[in-house]
Parts: sequence; structure tokens; C-alpha cells
Amino acid sequence: MAEPNRISPEETKQKVASGSALLVCAYEDEEKFKLLHLDGAISHAELKLRLHSLHKDYEIIFY
Repeated sequence: MAEPNRISPEETKQKVASGSALLVCAYEDEEKFKLLHLDGAISHAELKLRLHSLHKDYEIIFY
């Protein structure tokens, strides 16, 4: 299994702001998401709902 690519917070912010990436909170627990999510992030549950509509080359950044 390949290691995940790690990027800086600055690069993450730029990619999310430009719309070229989706920021996803990796907590599956909705209560943890509500307490700990970053601005602009979506929950793991929302990602599952949107997966079918995302282009396969769209970048997803988990934290």
C-alpha cells in the first residue's frame, strides 16, 4: 500500500479555496466532526453521499 501524500496547511487552504480539492474530516463520528471540524470541511458521512458525483480525478484531502 502506498504512503499518503502529505501537503502543508497552506497548500491545503489554497487547493480548497480554488475548488480543486475537497477537505474531509476523517472522523466517522458526527459528534466529533461537529466539535473538531475545520472551516470548509465536510464530514465523512457527507463524503459518502457525494462520492458518486465527484470526478475520479478530484482531489480529496483528509485530516
